[in-house]
Amino acid sequence: MSQRKYSGGTTAPAKARRTIAVGGPASERRDHLVKLAAELFARKGFQATTVREIALEAGILSGSLYHHFDSKETIVDEVLRTFLEDVTVRYRAVVGGGRDPRSVLSEMVRVGFGTLEAHRAAITVMQNDWNYLRSLPGDRFGYLERAEDEVERMWVEQIERGQATGRFRADVDPKLTYRMIRDTIWVTARWFRPDGHLDTDALADHFVKVLFDGLASGEKTG
Repeated sequence: MSQRKYSGGTTAPAKARRTIAVGGPASERRDHLVKLAAELFARKGFQATTVREIALEAGILSGSLYHHFDSKETIVDEVLRTFLEDVTVRYRAVVGGGRDPRSVLSEMVRVGFGTLEAHRAAITVMQNDWNYLRSLPGDRFGYLERAEDEVERMWVEQIERGQATGRFRADVDPKLTYRMIRDTIWVTARWFRPDGHLDTDALADHFVKVLFDGLASGEKTG
C-alpha cells in the first residue's frame, strides 16, 4: 500500500503526541497501535479506515505510523493472526484432551465465547471484511481460509464422534450444525459488552444449555 496515499501532515494534539512518545518500549507502542486500529476497523470497516485516521486516533503523525507498520494490511494481518492463533491453539488443546464428545463441544463453546472480550474487534473484522481480504492479490490472507478449515474440521469431527456413539442425534448435519454454532458466537460480538449483566462464562453456560437441552420442556437429552 502506498505510503503517499495515506500519509498526511495533520498535527496531533500535543498531549496525545506525548502519550505515544513516552509510552514505553517500541513493542508496547506497537501493541497499542494495533488495538486502536482494530477498533477502527471494527467500527468503520477495513476498507473505509485510512492510515491517517489510525494515526489521529493514536495522537501521532501519519508518517510516524510507518515506523511500526509498512501498510494498513500489515496491521490487520497482525490483528487477525493474533486472534486465529489464540483460538486454534485453545481448540487443539480441548480436542486433544481425550474427553467424550459432549464435554469437548461444551468446552469448545466456552473457548469461542471466551474470545469475545479479548478479540471482539478481530471477530467483527472477520465478519465484515473476510471476502475483501481474501480477494486481495497473492496469498497474504490465504491463512484465513486455512484456519477456518482447521477449526471447522475440529468441530465437525466432534459432532460426528457424538453421532457415532449415539450421544448426538443422527439426523442433523454436522457441518451445518457447526456453522450455526460458529455464527451464533460470532454475531454475539456485535452486542456483547464486558460491563453488561452477563459475562462470557454466563453466555457460554446459557448457550450450552440451549444446545444440548433445547427450548422444549419435558425429557432432556442425557
